[in-house]
Amino acid sequence: MSKSDIITIGHSPDPDDAFMVWALAEGVVHADDFGIALVARDIETLNKWALADARLEVTALSAATFARVADRYWLLRHGASFGDGYGPIVVAKRPMTLAELSGVTVASPGENTTAHAALRLAAPGVQTVTKAFDKILPLVENGEVEAGLLIHEGQITWERSGLHKVVDLGAWWKAETGLPLPLGVNALRKDLGAELGADVGALLQASIEVGLASRTRALAYARQFGRGISQEDADTFVRMYVNEMTRDMGELGQRAIAEFARRTGATARIELAPED
Repeated sequence: MSKSDIITIGHSPDPDDAFMVWALAEGVVHADDFGIALVARDIETLNKWALADARLEVTALSAATFARVADRYWLLRHGASFGDGYGPIVVAKRPMTLAELSGVTVASPGENTTAHAALRLAAPGVQTVTKAFDKILPLVENGEVEAGLLIHEGQITWERSGLHKVVDLGAWWKAETGLPLPLGVNALRKDLGAELGADVGALLQASIEVGLASRTRALAYARQFGRGISQEDADTFVRMYVNEMTRDMGELGQRAIAEFARRTGATARIELAPED
């Protein structure tokens, strides 16, 4: 390859994903023999692109979607987000139990998201309506929907809206399985080939490590994707989802992904991306 060859990397517009790609965005980490183009889109759009035509060479995906495109993408060991006893939260304007969710409509960030799939596992009879992830909290506040499924920074800001937590799906999953809930993963398209795939994977891994080593700068960049959240909230959110399992999901992460795929009915074989 040459510098004129571009690898496109898709990430969601939220603080943890942005933190991971800061070093690539600023050119602190770069490749000598190919260029990088970053594309920020909401996770449901990235999911749909992967399902439709595997549009991006490298992309963040919901773990629930990855299992459906595993024939065309490898799973990267690094860059994943797991909720170990915490995760997406269903909130409502009034106190409500998990069992009661079957009788209301819940605003969901998308049918292909891990949050949506986990909600279906926890409350099989639930009715949902798809809404943009960053609109769900105000919709619940205004009473336009009875309950909402919150991802991204809504998981740490919802209490300030005077709402009631119905269920934390990461806590529910941990109680059910003893495993962390796999939320977002990084996937690498198989047609890149093993050699180039390993190089791109190493570049992403380096970006995460440099971000962790240059936390103040990476966090300042990440806050731009937090829709006005404070420095403290951005730091809290990034610490939740950029951690040791992000560096390398290890056997525990792989087991969690496989168990989630099994429980949601996915049958594709999941393969790890090649490494140097």
